[in-house]
Amino acid sequence: MPPPADIVKVAIEWPGAFPKLMEIDQKKPLSAIIKEVCEGWNLPNPETCALQNADATNFYITEKNRNNIKNGSILRLTTSAAQMAQQLHERIQSSSMDMKLDALKDLANSSRDITFAQEFINLDGISLLTQMVESGTDFGDLLSFTLTAFVELMDHGIISWDTFSVAFIKKIASYVCKSAMDTAVLQRSLAILESMVLNSQDLYQKVAQEITIGQLIPHLQGTDQDIQTYTIAVINALFLKAPEEKRQFDGDNVNILDCPLTEMAHILAQKQLRSIILSNVIRSNKPINDEMAHQLYVLQVLTFNLLEDRMMTKMDPQDQAQRDIIFELRRIAFDVECESNNSGSIEKRKSMYTRDYKKLGFINHVNPAVDFTQIPPGMLALDNMLYFARHHQDAYIRIVLENSSREDKHECPFGRSSIELTKMLCEILKVGELPSENCHDFHPMFFTHDRSFEEFFCICIQLLNKTWKEMRATSEDFNKVMQVVKEQITRALTIKPNSLDQFKSRLQNLSYTEILKLRQSERMNQEDFQSRPILELREKIQPEIMELIKQQRLNRLCEGTCFRKISCRRRQDKFWYCRLSPNHKVLHYGDLEESPQGEVPHDSLQDKLPVADIKAVVTGKDCPHMKEKGALKQNKEVLELAFSVLYESDEYLNFIAPDKHEYCVWTDGLNALLGKEMSSEFTRSDMDTLLNMEMKLRLLDLENIQIPEVPPPIPKEPSNYDFVYDCN
Repeated sequence: MPPPADIVKVAIEWPGAFPKLMEIDQKKPLSAIIKEVCEGWNLPNPETCALQNADATNFYITEKNRNNIKNGSILRLTTSAAQMAQQLHERIQSSSMDMKLDALKDLANSSRDITFAQEFINLDGISLLTQMVESGTDFGDLLSFTLTAFVELMDHGIISWDTFSVAFIKKIASYVCKSAMDTAVLQRSLAILESMVLNSQDLYQKVAQEITIGQLIPHLQGTDQDIQTYTIAVINALFLKAPEEKRQFDGDNVNILDCPLTEMAHILAQKQLRSIILSNVIRSNKPINDEMAHQLYVLQVLTFNLLEDRMMTKMDPQDQAQRDIIFELRRIAFDVECESNNSGSIEKRKSMYTRDYKKLGFINHVNPAVDFTQIPPGMLALDNMLYFARHHQDAYIRIVLENSSREDKHECPFGRSSIELTKMLCEILKVGELPSENCHDFHPMFFTHDRSFEEFFCICIQLLNKTWKEMRATSEDFNKVMQVVKEQITRALTIKPNSLDQFKSRLQNLSYTEILKLRQSERMNQEDFQSRPILELREKIQPEIMELIKQQRLNRLCEGTCFRKISCRRRQDKFWYCRLSPNHKVLHYGDLEESPQGEVPHDSLQDKLPVADIKAVVTGKDCPHMKEKGALKQNKEVLELAFSVLYESDEYLNFIAPDKHEYCVWTDGLNALLGKEMSSEFTRSDMDTLLNMEMKLRLLDLENIQIPEVPPPIPKEPSNYDFVYDCN
């Protein structure tokens, strides 16, 4: 007969005693269980004792998390969280350096547990730690463990970041600004500054008074990738919170935040940040880890977002300074100087301007300024055109004159093309969108030039003109040409070129003819048989294929997935793992110290959720962790990766998938467990792929073509390469 559901069999340890095997009744108060355990070992004062997990976490068992105890768990009887917090609060104030160091080590380790953290914070422990830092008497390991404990305590989000003094901020900033500083202290200091900036506008302003780009750059020039990652994370945080309003800055000593976003790009270029990141990080001998790739991606997104203001600014047709830019485009293209007021009649000059603006490919030949009133791309398109005309003058003149000499219907309109191309590039690079929390998709080539977007445009506008000629397009084919150009650009970007020259070379190989071949090949691979017998057979075997997909999803859930814990300070390298039991009845999950290399065994995951208790699966904005306020929660890509499992009345298990594929696998698998339809885009894609493959195999079988059980052997490498092919 199985034991009652409320009874859990565990082992309990006590230092110096033989472990005790006992059954815990989950209906009894935890205090009564602790009292019973203490009486078994004749221990006094059970109210000062507590139970904790005897694993790497050492987390306390509370009334809130006691249901996570499972059969076979090993627990430890220990000092209560309140008692432990009181002891450590006293020990870290010891006059003995050795005792103080040991106490700070224990504090840094215990602070990961929110139960302990709450008790320590209730003793005003955070204030004590900040006073220790402000005093400046501790160095080396003492300071390192003090800052580690501080970071762990603040990560729980129990108290606000707005409570810290300017003296504390100055001290933390001083550790970052020193040329020779202990690595652990530097890491923690950078992490603290990042959290301050991200979580408090007031602290952001105070940090702005202390940190400059010039003081951060030496950390990027070192060889420690962790320090480099933390440094770029701080720059990204400062970048993200930079104010919009205009401010003045002055030369090399400019403060990183004494400027608006619109001037940030100029300062980054002045400080040579881009070239330092390129040479010391991207092109270093060390492989770039995921966290560094994410921070580079964030920096790339934030840099391109500087273009948003121009992208969303309409041109004022009455603004003479803006109209002068169009005059400059005309002057460079046709090598004409601005005519004086006496050179011919007004009508003649208007006629000349109209003729030239038509050759330049504007839609409105009379007043081209009207073309730039569409947002996006607004004034950004005109900026790109002027950059192309000034910095690639020969190519610009060639394109304009080449098209102006063609028949009207075959000319590639430079003005209209530039506007639409700028809009397309902004869409491809997602200009104006917040960076995703889980993306590592940075492009090295955008770090190779101070004006990378403009250079990107210059390459692509020449590609557009080349593709237009290859397609022998007319004005009616404009949208078709733009679709082909977009495909060429996106295909070239997928290989992550290391430089703009590599990107340009890749585009040379992606001619219109090559795009047609690729499309034809993909179309053949995705061929859909439309004859009636084929359609009937597809419909007949579809349930069998769906069952196969369902089993695959459930098998993936049994293998499990590592999820990153995301809070207000993203980069904390904390993970948790979730997997389905082999009998598909229980979800096992638990925290991890680091990202696993393979599957995590069930017995190492301390928490579990019976599938029978799951009420529903919700996604996106309906998830509880997406309804909370914060910049992270407003991110579109994070919303698309979020899902939650609802159990009991108001309890949730919240997830943010590492990528779209894992999101679809988990939502499909959970819906399959609940007997609901699997409707993700990956399910539809897998269904089409497997159905097409099955249909082709059956058609081959009808032709009596034998399909081998194993693949044929790979041919051996020839021993003699001295041969020729006789073309005759």
